[in-house]
Amino acid sequence: MTLNMKPKKTSIAGNQQERLKTEGWISGYTDGEGCFTVSIVRNKRSKFGWQVFPEFVITQGEKSLSSLKFIKEWFGCGNIFVNKRYDNHNENLYRYCIRSIKDLSEKILPFFERNPLRTSKKKDFEKFKRVILMMTKRKHLQKSGLIKIARYASQMNRKVSSKALRILRDYTSDSGRKSEKI
Repeated sequence: MTLNMKPKKTSIAGNQQERLKTEGWISGYTDGEGCFTVSIVRNKRSKFGWQVFPEFVITQGEKSLSSLKFIKEWFGCGNIFVNKRYDNHNENLYRYCIRSIKDLSEKILPFFERNPLRTSKKKDFEKFKRVILMMTKRKHLQKSGLIKIARYASQMNRKVSSKALRILRDYTSDSGRKSEKI
């Protein structure tokens, strides 16, 4: 599908058929080029020494940068970053990322609930949604919530149960013992 229209919600929103076509295209594009990730990283300033870092990402080569710009304009949030790594086409890769919990919960979750994914990414989205909802309720600031989020994260994007989940569980145990660093 070529995108001849300008990515302005006002022009697209006025034509429901065009809006639905665009939303279907974005959902399909995400099925092919996007991902929902939840990382848990060390952060000594946080309550348990770990920070939850959810992210919606679509990656594309430089030749298709205009599609990322279109999607960014459509959602009205996020940023596009250049990834200096090259793929097999010898061009820069670009990442459209949304990291804001507010934008993820108010824009991304409702969008993909209305426009469901059709690949295995649908399962990742469901886990991602649970994490975002937990974070909006501040459950990630409780030990049990943090461990539950780590369990979801370890099951996403074809990951097998990770050593990080065991380390996090040990690190946040009531005995106060700290395990190895990730």
